[in-house]
Amino acid sequence: MKTLGIDIGTTTISAAVLENGKSVAKKTCKNDSFESSENPWERIQSVEHIRKTALDVASELMGEFSDIERIGVTGQMHGIVYLDDKGNAQSPLYTWQDERGNQLYKDSETYAEYLSRISGYKLSAGYGLVTHFYNMVNGLVPKEAAKLCTIHDYIAMTLSGKITPQTDCTDAASLGFFDVKNGRFDIAALEKAGIDTTILPIVSKGCIGSYKNADVYVAIGDNQASFIGATGGDKNSILINVGTGSQFSVYTKAYVECEGLETRPFPSGGYLLVGASLCGGRAYALLENFYKCIANAACGNIDSYYDVMNKLLDEEKPGDVPEITPLFQGTRENPKLRASITNLSAENFTPKHMTWAMLEGMTKELHEMYLKYSAKGENAKRRLIGSGNGLRKNSHFRKVVSECFNMPLSLSECEEEAAVGAALYAAE
Repeated sequence: MKTLGIDIGTTTISAAVLENGKSVAKKTCKNDSFESSENPWERIQSVEHIRKTALDVASELMGEFSDIERIGVTGQMHGIVYLDDKGNAQSPLYTWQDERGNQLYKDSETYAEYLSRISGYKLSAGYGLVTHFYNMVNGLVPKEAAKLCTIHDYIAMTLSGKITPQTDCTDAASLGFFDVKNGRFDIAALEKAGIDTTILPIVSKGCIGSYKNADVYVAIGDNQASFIGATGGDKNSILINVGTGSQFSVYTKAYVECEGLETRPFPSGGYLLVGASLCGGRAYALLENFYKCIANAACGNIDSYYDVMNKLLDEEKPGDVPEITPLFQGTRENPKLRASITNLSAENFTPKHMTWAMLEGMTKELHEMYLKYSAKGENAKRRLIGSGNGLRKNSHFRKVVSECFNMPLSLSECEEEAAVGAALYAAE
């Protein structure tokens, strides 16, 4: 049986065709749909651009493989798009990176802090219903808006020919105000915040329609899809993903709560414990840009400094490396936190020391998430899997991660982990 998986990422839109679980084709396009804004904290994308690109990719692969039987869809979680009662998009995509929830609401309290306090749920900027609440208060909800949903809910709805969005628990939880234990939105908490619950998508599972004779399945979150794709469905694995952000993910059959980690629903039952670094791989890019600015000031235009950084890492690792805490964008729990450098001396204030320190700081942030999971007495996992370009393109980073976790690190077999995971989910 052939299945198609589509992943609506922040910077790319990817697709993979599997036959009996093995990849037979893949395609990736740039998602260059970000729109400009007067507000530096606003991060929005063109829904129409994403829709057209996704449908073009699906149509191309369906034309090449006419015997595709099932389609799975995934994409960037937390963000929302507003739809009218006919299923037409009425807004841009407010992405997971959007920070309107961090703006002040009352006195010294942000929108996210206010909603967290009155609801009892840990809510952060970027969560769909935090974004929606800000839009409500500031008169930004489109007049024709009848529903809201994630971007991949919208794509799955469009493919299946429906006009009302349906969402899986994995995505519903990413919007906020969701009772993960019982698998439903907390209506009382939403009403307390003054949010009209009729705007929510329908929580469902399984097939929701068809596209060119292939069954289309309800979209799932990209974190869960990436875990499935990267591990091949092996639930005894730890997944470390480093891209623009970075994540630690581990499966647990029973509901578990760990400080600093989110307990998210898993599509086939059970839960995924997830720790998310808001900066993640971007921390290394920020260091590269810092070096590049200095080099450009001295020598003129230089496109990239990564090769120089690699040469520094190729040399023997120095001793007495400084300690960098790369919280350039804070954490979901405390967005006001900032990065820091300690243990600096006249001897270790060098580019080589700082480059190693950044890799170790990025790794330590993820390893601390693992320690919180381990402290709950959960069973040890057999494998450590790495994914994302941050790890794929940096062998030194992989070595640092392996040493810190004291486990061999294997890269996932596929680069389009989320698309493969969506296809595997549909195949089930």
